[in-house]
Amino acid sequence: MIPLVVCDDSNMARKQLIRALPAEWPVSISQAANGQEALAALRQGLGQVMLLDLTMPVLDGYETLAAIRAEGLPCKVLVVSGDVQEEALRRVKELGALAFIKKPADPEVLRSTLLELGLFDPKATPNAIAQATVLDNLKVNFRDALREITNVAMGRAAALLAKALGVFVQLPVPQVNIFEVSELHMTLTDAMRGERMSAVCQGFIGDGIAGESLLLFHDSEVADMARLLNWQPKDDLETSEMLLDLASILIGACLAGIAEQIDVRFSQGHPQLLGQHSSIEQLIHLNQRRWKKTLAIEVSYSLEAHNIHFDLLLLFTEDSIKRLTNKLNYLMT
Repeated sequence: MIPLVVCDDSNMARKQLIRALPAEWPVSISQAANGQEALAALRQGLGQVMLLDLTMPVLDGYETLAAIRAEGLPCKVLVVSGDVQEEALRRVKELGALAFIKKPADPEVLRSTLLELGLFDPKATPNAIAQATVLDNLKVNFRDALREITNVAMGRAAALLAKALGVFVQLPVPQVNIFEVSELHMTLTDAMRGERMSAVCQGFIGDGIAGESLLLFHDSEVADMARLLNWQPKDDLETSEMLLDLASILIGACLAGIAEQIDVRFSQGHPQLLGQHSSIEQLIHLNQRRWKKTLAIEVSYSLEAHNIHFDLLLLFTEDSIKRLTNKLNYLMT
Protein backbone atom coordinates (compact mmCIF):
# COMPACT_ATOMS: atom_id res chain seq x y z
CA MET A 1 0.00 0.00 0.00
CA ILE A 2 1.45 3.36 -1.08
CA PRO A 3 0.87 6.25 1.36
CA LEU A 4 -0.51 9.20 -0.64
CA VAL A 5 -1.18 12.76 0.52
CA VAL A 6 -3.68 14.86 -1.44
CA CYS A 7 -3.10 18.50 -0.50
CA ASP A 8 -5.56 21.20 -1.58
CA ASP A 9 -7.56 23.76 0.37
CA SER A 10 -10.70 22.90 -1.63
CA ASN A 11 -12.83 19.87 -0.76
CA MET A 12 -14.07 19.84 -4.33
CA ALA A 13 -10.54 19.84 -5.78
CA ARG A 14 -9.55 16.95 -3.52
CA LYS A 15 -12.69 15.06 -4.53
CA GLN A 16 -12.03 15.62 -8.24
CA LEU A 17 -8.43 14.51 -7.83
CA ILE A 18 -9.23 11.36 -5.85
CA ARG A 19 -11.86 10.44 -8.45
CA ALA A 20 -9.19 10.84 -11.15
CA LEU A 21 -6.78 8.37 -9.48
CA PRO A 22 -6.32 5.04 -11.29
CA ALA A 23 -8.83 2.60 -9.78
CA GLU A 24 -6.18 -0.13 -9.56
CA TRP A 25 -3.60 2.01 -7.74
CA PRO A 26 -3.23 0.62 -4.17
CA VAL A 27 -2.93 3.76 -2.07
CA SER A 28 -3.80 4.79 1.46
CA ILE A 29 -5.04 8.36 1.22
CA SER A 30 -4.38 11.19 3.68
CA GLN A 31 -5.77 14.66 3.02
CA ALA A 32 -4.38 18.10 3.82
CA ALA A 33 -6.04 21.51 3.41
CA ASN A 34 -2.75 23.44 3.28
CA GLY A 35 1.00 22.95 3.20
CA GLN A 36 1.34 22.98 6.96
CA GLU A 37 -1.01 20.01 7.31
CA ALA A 38 0.74 18.26 4.42
CA LEU A 39 4.16 18.61 6.05
CA ALA A 40 2.78 17.21 9.31
CA ALA A 41 1.52 14.15 7.39
CA LEU A 42 4.88 13.68 5.66
CA ARG A 43 6.75 13.84 8.97
CA GLN A 44 4.52 11.01 10.20
CA GLY A 45 5.44 8.88 7.19
CA LEU A 46 2.00 9.21 5.57
CA GLY A 47 3.21 10.48 2.22
CA GLN A 48 5.49 8.56 -0.11
CA VAL A 49 3.74 10.43 -2.93
CA MET A 50 1.93 13.78 -2.75
CA LEU A 51 -0.43 15.58 -5.12
CA LEU A 52 0.03 19.26 -4.26
CA ASP A 53 -1.93 22.42 -5.08
CA LEU A 54 -0.14 25.78 -5.31
CA THR A 55 -2.68 28.42 -4.28
CA MET A 56 -3.52 27.76 -0.63
CA PRO A 57 -3.77 29.67 2.66
CA VAL A 58 -1.36 29.20 5.61
CA LEU A 59 1.42 27.58 3.53
CA ASP A 60 1.17 27.54 -0.27
CA GLY A 61 2.57 24.96 -2.66
CA TYR A 62 5.83 26.77 -3.34
CA GLU A 63 6.55 27.12 0.38
CA THR A 64 5.65 23.48 0.93
CA LEU A 65 8.05 22.29 -1.78
CA ALA A 66 10.81 24.46 -0.29
CA ALA A 67 10.16 22.99 3.18
CA ILE A 68 10.23 19.40 1.84
CA ARG A 69 13.61 20.09 0.28
CA ALA A 70 14.98 21.87 3.37
CA GLU A 71 13.95 19.02 5.68
CA GLY A 72 14.95 16.27 3.27
CA LEU A 73 11.54 14.61 3.52
CA PRO A 74 11.33 11.47 1.31
CA CYS A 75 8.31 12.33 -0.81
CA LYS A 76 7.71 12.38 -4.56
CA VAL A 77 5.59 15.44 -5.40
CA LEU A 78 3.33 16.04 -8.38
CA VAL A 79 1.85 19.53 -8.55
CA VAL A 80 -1.80 19.75 -9.60
CA SER A 81 -2.76 23.40 -10.04
CA GLY A 82 -4.92 25.89 -11.88
CA ASP A 83 -1.98 28.31 -12.06
CA VAL A 84 -0.69 27.46 -15.54
CA GLN A 85 1.79 30.31 -15.96
CA GLU A 86 5.02 29.14 -17.60
CA GLU A 87 6.95 30.64 -14.69
CA ALA A 88 4.87 28.60 -12.22
CA LEU A 89 5.85 25.40 -14.04
CA ARG A 90 9.51 26.41 -14.04
CA ARG A 91 9.51 27.25 -10.33
CA VAL A 92 7.89 24.04 -9.12
CA LYS A 93 10.28 21.92 -11.18
CA GLU A 94 13.20 23.90 -9.74
CA LEU A 95 11.86 23.21 -6.24
CA GLY A 96 11.82 19.48 -6.86
CA ALA A 97 8.34 18.66 -8.20
CA LEU A 98 8.46 15.68 -10.58
CA ALA A 99 5.53 16.79 -12.74
CA PHE A 100 2.91 19.49 -13.25
CA ILE A 101 -0.70 18.62 -14.08
CA LYS A 102 -3.25 21.35 -14.76
CA LYS A 103 -6.59 21.42 -12.99
CA PRO A 104 -9.01 19.81 -13.21
CA ALA A 105 -6.80 16.73 -13.55
CA ASP A 106 -7.60 14.55 -16.54
CA PRO A 107 -7.65 10.90 -15.34
CA GLU A 108 -5.72 9.71 -18.41
CA VAL A 109 -3.06 12.43 -18.00
CA LEU A 110 -2.70 11.59 -14.31
CA ARG A 111 -2.48 7.86 -15.07
CA SER A 112 0.16 8.26 -17.80
CA THR A 113 2.20 10.64 -15.62
CA LEU A 114 2.22 8.18 -12.72
CA LEU A 115 3.23 5.37 -15.10
CA GLU A 116 5.99 7.46 -16.65
CA LEU A 117 7.40 8.29 -13.20
CA GLY A 118 7.28 4.65 -12.11
CA LEU A 119 4.85 5.44 -9.29
CA PHE A 120 2.04 3.20 -10.52
CA ASP A 121 1.93 -0.47 -11.48
CA PRO A 122 -1.34 -1.29 -13.29
CA LYS A 123 -0.92 -4.96 -12.29
CA ALA A 124 -1.00 -4.14 -8.57
CA THR A 125 -3.88 -5.13 -6.31
CA PRO A 126 -6.45 -2.32 -6.37
CA ASN A 127 -7.82 -0.54 -3.35
CA ALA A 128 -11.00 0.94 -4.83
CA ILE A 129 -13.05 0.38 -1.64
CA ALA A 130 -10.75 2.64 0.39
CA GLN A 131 -10.91 5.34 -2.28
CA ALA A 132 -14.71 5.11 -2.41
CA THR A 133 -14.88 5.53 1.37
CA VAL A 134 -12.75 8.69 1.21
CA LEU A 135 -14.98 10.12 -1.55
CA ASP A 136 -18.17 9.36 0.40
CA ASN A 137 -16.83 11.29 3.38
CA LEU A 138 -15.83 14.35 1.33
CA LYS A 139 -18.68 16.86 1.41
CA VAL A 140 -18.63 19.79 -1.02
CA ASN A 141 -20.84 22.86 -0.60
CA PHE A 142 -21.86 25.49 -3.16
CA ARG A 143 -19.32 28.08 -2.05
CA ASP A 144 -16.40 25.64 -2.12
CA ALA A 145 -17.38 24.39 -5.59
CA LEU A 146 -17.70 27.90 -7.02
CA ARG A 147 -14.43 28.99 -5.41
CA GLU A 148 -12.58 26.05 -7.00
CA ILE A 149 -14.07 26.69 -10.44
CA THR A 150 -13.01 30.33 -10.13
CA ASN A 151 -9.55 29.24 -9.01
CA VAL A 152 -9.05 27.31 -12.25
CA ALA A 153 -10.47 30.15 -14.36
CA MET A 154 -8.33 32.85 -12.73
CA GLY A 155 -5.24 30.72 -13.31
CA ARG A 156 -5.90 30.75 -17.04
CA ALA A 157 -6.49 34.49 -16.97
CA ALA A 158 -3.24 34.99 -15.06
CA ALA A 159 -1.31 33.01 -17.69
CA LEU A 160 -2.57 35.37 -20.42
CA LEU A 161 -1.80 38.43 -18.32
CA ALA A 162 1.68 37.11 -17.54
CA LYS A 163 2.41 36.75 -21.26
CA ALA A 164 1.01 40.17 -22.11
CA LEU A 165 3.01 41.97 -19.41
CA GLY A 166 6.07 39.72 -19.17
CA VAL A 167 5.61 39.27 -15.41
CA PHE A 168 4.72 36.64 -12.81
CA VAL A 169 1.18 37.02 -11.49
CA GLN A 170 0.59 36.15 -7.84
CA LEU A 171 -2.77 34.49 -7.28
CA PRO A 172 -4.94 34.59 -4.17
CA VAL A 173 -7.57 32.19 -2.94
CA PRO A 174 -10.82 33.58 -4.47
CA GLN A 175 -13.45 34.91 -2.08
CA VAL A 176 -17.10 33.93 -2.60
CA ASN A 177 -19.87 35.73 -0.70
CA ILE A 178 -23.56 36.54 -1.00
CA PHE A 179 -24.14 40.21 -0.17
CA GLU A 180 -27.07 42.48 0.33
CA VAL A 181 -26.45 45.62 -1.71
CA SER A 182 -25.65 47.66 1.40
CA GLU A 183 -23.13 45.07 2.61
CA LEU A 184 -21.36 45.03 -0.75
CA HIS A 185 -21.09 48.81 -0.79
CA MET A 186 -19.79 48.86 2.76
CA THR A 187 -17.21 46.12 2.10
CA LEU A 188 -15.82 47.84 -1.00
CA THR A 189 -15.75 51.25 0.63
CA ASP A 190 -13.93 50.00 3.74
CA ALA A 191 -11.40 48.05 1.67
CA MET A 192 -10.44 50.96 -0.56
CA ARG A 193 -11.20 54.08 1.42
CA GLY A 194 -9.33 57.09 0.13
CA GLU A 195 -8.04 55.31 -3.01
CA ARG A 196 -8.56 56.90 -6.42
CA MET A 197 -9.85 54.30 -8.82
CA SER A 198 -10.75 53.64 -12.43
CA ALA A 199 -13.18 50.82 -13.17
CA VAL A 200 -14.24 48.79 -16.17
CA CYS A 201 -17.61 47.04 -16.17
CA GLN A 202 -18.78 44.31 -18.54
CA GLY A 203 -22.12 42.53 -18.42
CA PHE A 204 -22.53 38.83 -19.21
CA ILE A 205 -25.46 36.45 -19.67
CA GLY A 206 -25.94 32.83 -20.65
CA ASP A 207 -28.16 29.85 -19.89
CA GLY A 208 -30.14 31.62 -17.16
CA ILE A 209 -27.03 33.06 -15.49
CA ALA A 210 -26.37 36.79 -15.64
CA GLY A 211 -24.23 39.39 -13.97
CA GLU A 212 -21.56 42.01 -14.28
CA SER A 213 -17.78 41.93 -14.09
CA LEU A 214 -16.16 44.88 -12.39
CA LEU A 215 -12.41 45.37 -12.71
CA LEU A 216 -10.90 48.02 -10.45
CA PHE A 217 -7.60 49.74 -11.23
CA HIS A 218 -5.70 51.80 -8.67
CA ASP A 219 -4.83 55.16 -10.24
CA SER A 220 -1.49 55.27 -8.42
CA GLU A 221 -0.41 52.16 -10.38
CA VAL A 222 -1.58 53.05 -13.90
CA ALA A 223 1.74 54.65 -14.94
CA ASP A 224 3.59 51.45 -13.96
CA MET A 225 1.14 49.38 -16.01
CA ALA A 226 1.75 51.59 -19.03
CA ARG A 227 5.51 51.09 -18.72
CA LEU A 228 5.11 47.32 -18.59
CA LEU A 229 3.04 47.45 -21.78
CA ASN A 230 5.46 49.89 -23.45
CA TRP A 231 2.45 52.15 -23.78
CA GLN A 232 2.81 55.93 -23.54
CA PRO A 233 -0.72 57.29 -23.18
CA LYS A 234 -0.87 61.00 -23.97
CA ASP A 235 -4.22 61.67 -22.33
CA ASP A 236 -7.13 60.10 -20.43
CA LEU A 237 -8.61 58.72 -23.67
CA GLU A 238 -5.50 56.66 -24.45
CA THR A 239 -5.26 55.58 -20.82
CA SER A 240 -8.87 54.40 -21.07
CA GLU A 241 -8.00 52.29 -24.12
CA MET A 242 -5.18 50.66 -22.21
CA LEU A 243 -7.43 49.83 -19.24
CA LEU A 244 -10.11 48.43 -21.55
CA ASP A 245 -7.53 46.19 -23.26
CA LEU A 246 -6.32 44.82 -19.92
CA ALA A 247 -9.90 44.30 -18.77
CA SER A 248 -10.69 42.32 -21.93
CA ILE A 249 -7.85 39.91 -21.13
CA LEU A 250 -8.73 39.37 -17.47
CA ILE A 251 -12.52 39.42 -17.63
CA GLY A 252 -12.76 37.47 -20.90
CA ALA A 253 -10.38 34.70 -19.81
CA CYS A 254 -11.92 34.36 -16.37
CA LEU A 255 -15.50 34.14 -17.68
CA ALA A 256 -14.44 31.71 -20.42
CA GLY A 257 -12.78 29.48 -17.83
CA ILE A 258 -15.89 29.42 -15.64
CA ALA A 259 -18.20 28.87 -18.62
CA GLU A 260 -16.18 25.91 -19.88
CA GLN A 261 -16.26 24.15 -16.52
CA ILE A 262 -19.99 24.52 -15.94
CA ASP A 263 -20.88 23.97 -19.62
CA VAL A 264 -22.50 27.29 -20.48
CA ARG A 265 -21.85 29.94 -23.11
CA PHE A 266 -21.71 33.52 -21.91
CA SER A 267 -22.48 36.43 -24.20
CA GLN A 268 -20.55 39.49 -23.07
CA GLY A 269 -21.53 43.12 -23.50
CA HIS A 270 -19.09 45.79 -24.53
CA PRO A 271 -16.73 46.78 -21.70
CA GLN A 272 -17.43 50.24 -20.35
CA LEU A 273 -15.26 52.57 -18.35
CA LEU A 274 -17.47 53.47 -15.39
CA GLY A 275 -15.29 56.13 -13.91
CA GLN A 276 -11.79 57.46 -14.09
CA HIS A 277 -9.91 59.02 -11.20
CA SER A 278 -12.99 58.46 -9.01
CA SER A 279 -13.27 57.41 -5.40
CA ILE A 280 -14.75 53.96 -4.79
CA GLU A 281 -17.75 55.67 -3.18
CA GLN A 282 -18.48 57.46 -6.47
CA LEU A 283 -18.13 54.27 -8.49
CA ILE A 284 -20.55 52.48 -6.17
CA HIS A 285 -23.01 55.34 -6.43
CA LEU A 286 -22.94 55.05 -10.23
CA ASN A 287 -24.02 51.41 -10.03
CA GLN A 288 -26.16 51.06 -6.95
CA ARG A 289 -29.40 51.03 -8.94
CA ARG A 290 -28.19 48.01 -10.93
CA TRP A 291 -26.87 46.00 -7.97
CA LYS A 292 -29.42 44.20 -5.82
CA LYS A 293 -28.66 41.23 -3.60
CA THR A 294 -25.71 39.64 -5.34
CA LEU A 295 -23.39 36.67 -5.35
CA ALA A 296 -19.90 38.17 -5.44
CA ILE A 297 -16.64 36.47 -6.40
CA GLU A 298 -13.56 38.53 -5.62
CA VAL A 299 -10.12 37.92 -7.14
CA SER A 300 -7.21 40.24 -6.34
CA TYR A 301 -4.32 39.73 -8.74
CA SER A 302 -0.92 41.25 -7.97
CA LEU A 303 2.25 41.40 -10.05
CA GLU A 304 5.46 40.14 -8.47
CA ALA A 305 8.20 42.78 -8.10
CA HIS A 306 5.72 45.51 -9.04
CA ASN A 307 3.33 47.52 -6.91
CA ILE A 308 0.43 46.70 -9.21
CA HIS A 309 -2.89 45.08 -8.29
CA PHE A 310 -6.07 44.25 -10.16
CA ASP A 311 -9.28 43.73 -8.19
CA LEU A 312 -11.79 41.68 -10.16
CA LEU A 313 -15.36 41.29 -8.94
CA LEU A 314 -17.81 38.95 -10.63
CA LEU A 315 -21.29 39.93 -9.52
CA PHE A 316 -24.08 37.45 -10.27
CA THR A 317 -27.76 38.37 -9.99
CA GLU A 318 -29.77 36.81 -7.20
CA ASP A 319 -31.83 34.90 -9.78
CA SER A 320 -28.64 33.26 -11.10
CA ILE A 321 -27.81 31.46 -7.84
CA LYS A 322 -30.36 28.65 -8.33
CA ARG A 323 -29.17 27.99 -11.89
CA LEU A 324 -25.52 28.07 -10.82
CA THR A 325 -26.31 25.60 -8.03
CA ASN A 326 -27.91 23.23 -10.54
CA LYS A 327 -24.86 23.51 -12.78
CA LEU A 328 -22.51 22.77 -9.88
CA ASN A 329 -24.53 19.88 -8.41
CA TYR A 330 -22.75 17.19 -10.41
CA LEU A 331 -19.42 18.49 -9.07
CA MET A 332 -20.63 18.64 -5.48
CA THR A 333 -21.95 15.06 -5.29
